[in-house]
Amino acid sequence: MKKLLCICLLLVSINAWAQKEGKRERIKAIKVAFITEQLNLSEKESQEFWPVYNTFEEKTNTIRFKEVRAIRKKIRDNFDTMSNADASTLLNELNAAENRMHELRIEFSKKLLNIIPAKKIIQLKIAEDDFRRKMLEEYKKRKREKR
Repeated sequence: MKKLLCICLLLVSINAWAQKEGKRERIKAIKVAFITEQLNLSEKESQEFWPVYNTFEEKTNTIRFKEVRAIRKKIRDNFDTMSNADASTLLNELNAAENRMHELRIEFSKKLLNIIPAKKIIQLKIAEDDFRRKMLEEYKKRKREKR
């Protein structure tokens, strides 16, 4: 009986994880289509652009979701009891992670200049901001509808 219960819990957990991964993949596909449309990339530009973009996203997501999230968790968990020295250390770690993301953005822009014109790089930033804004609006809308 215990084994059956464990197996059921495992299956439910795997299903929930797969749904979450499926949502991420759908959002990524929508983002790719949105950016491609906004930038009006030619086939050649698109073939060169997406590998560079995906590498950039991977690197920044690693920093954002592993390093920054871990630092913020330490801050949240220990805020009431942390000393100024500990707070200073965590602040330095957070600033260093944010600086690495900024450096990646600069490196990414330089690489893109070999693929697309500067005007399209600016359009990319605008498109990313617009996409993020639309996703937040959609999230808020769905949250209101659930009430």
